[in-house]
Amino acid sequence: MSSNHPPYGGQPDPNVTPWSGPPAPAQPAGYPAYGQPGYGQPAYGQPGPPQFGAPMPPPQKSNRGLIIGLAAGAVVVVLAICGAGIGLALVGDDEDPTPIASGPATAAPSNGNPQPGTETSATPEPAESQEQPNNNNALTARYSSDLSGVCDGSPILNAATYSGPSGAKAYTFANSIERPTFWSTKSVSSAKPYYAKSADFTSVSVVACLKVDEGSEGTPKKCDYKDNSGKQVTISYISSRYTMTFYAAKTAEKIGDGGTVNAPANRCPSFISYNKITMKSYASPDSGTIEAALDKFLS
Repeated sequence: MSSNHPPYGGQPDPNVTPWSGPPAPAQPAGYPAYGQPGYGQPAYGQPGPPQFGAPMPPPQKSNRGLIIGLAAGAVVVVLAICGAGIGLALVGDDEDPTPIASGPATAAPSNGNPQPGTETSATPEPAESQEQPNNNNALTARYSSDLSGVCDGSPILNAATYSGPSGAKAYTFANSIERPTFWSTKSVSSAKPYYAKSADFTSVSVVACLKVDEGSEGTPKKCDYKDNSGKQVTISYISSRYTMTFYAAKTAEKIGDGGTVNAPANRCPSFISYNKITMKSYASPDSGTIEAALDKFLS
């Protein structure tokens, strides 16, 4: 091998002269001797650093982007799974609730006692039915005057039940010749045991009806009065007769007879109501006779 060529694969060192020359003189301090490798340079015969123009090795690729992408994908998958679970839970809430398990139905012993492990429930007793008259004309009274419907055959649903004459409360109504379908109240003494205030109409169990007898009018009695304008008028005051009948207020059923009650017109009353067209007035049933009939029936 010629000394003019570097070792195989090496590059000639510009600081080294051919082997044939003498060693170079010493260099100033701080610099390597001539022909010695400088700081950071390879020794003679060793491969040196790549020179300008030599191909550079490609830079290593970083995995950071791949890791971030995988992590983001995992988060999306987790969120999707959680969302699906929440959706299933919400759909499940709309379904029917979980049925409560119950024991198998078994036949009870012949003696009526339940077998062990079986559930029994008390059979509800039927509600006590209220007494309802089989009458389409039955009504519920709101005032004491509504009990006059009994005289027309209407039972009073909220009236007291008639259980006998003793202790019964009674109302009395009467019609008239000119107004046969209108029933007016006839008062009795408040000292009577069968007396009931108008506010206590639900305590009444007996209704006495006085119906005028057609064709029972007597000879009119002429009575002179002054009307509201001071004009002198003559009124025909007429007597009549009534038939008294007792009915159970709650059922409108007949429970007794009160007999005949007269409506006398032998004396002109101090005050009188009359028909301005016919100039007639009909006497009212006698209060004493009414009370006597009530006393007899309800004693």
